[in-house]
Amino acid sequence: MADFRTHITIATVGGALFAYGGWQAQWWPGSQALLMPALVAFGGILPDIDADRSRSIRLIFNLLSVPALVLGALLLQPWLTPGVLLLSCGAIYFSVRYLGGVLFARLTVHRGIWHSLMAGMLCSFIAAALSFQLLGQESWLAWCHGVAVGLGFLIHLLLDELYSVDLEGARLKRSFGTALKLCDGRRPVSSLLMLIATGALLPWVPPWHVLGDILVQGSLLWR
Repeated sequence: MADFRTHITIATVGGALFAYGGWQAQWWPGSQALLMPALVAFGGILPDIDADRSRSIRLIFNLLSVPALVLGALLLQPWLTPGVLLLSCGAIYFSVRYLGGVLFARLTVHRGIWHSLMAGMLCSFIAAALSFQLLGQESWLAWCHGVAVGLGFLIHLLLDELYSVDLEGARLKRSFGTALKLCDGRRPVSSLLMLIATGALLPWVPPWHVLGDILVQGSLLWR
């Protein structure tokens, strides 16, 4: 499989191309063009969240701890005194940054359900829903955020599959087919739980016709 540096480098390059193309098509302003490569790069390391020991899982939970802290502060502020709120936010930050990675490593298997197209779709929906519902972005921009994360996720899966092909020996490695798959057929319970989680997000994502417009215009832009 590709290493961390390869994943984040290729995803960042892909994100830069995505951002430039969308900016040229006037899909978003220049400020968003700076955000898109970061979202694609983040999606490009997300599949390795199931790795027991990797730079990806540490970086992912370090990044997730900040929005978790902000979200916790926004939700708890009306109900708690300043002192209790400060302690609660500290607990949220510590739990996500340090305990989240340990718990995730115990509950997941590398190259399992998180290396699948279903997981990529879930992460895209989460990004779009958070942008639309929590940050109040317009539906077009919220879906673009989701597509950016999904694009990075797909780049990661494709790279892992490409690195599973031994061109010199003209053979396929044992890891071939374990990344770019629809779901984890070896662990149907995990696939079912992820499918339920994806379905639960559907009421929170932006309007679907906007995503259709993005895909149609994206195909025209590609041509």
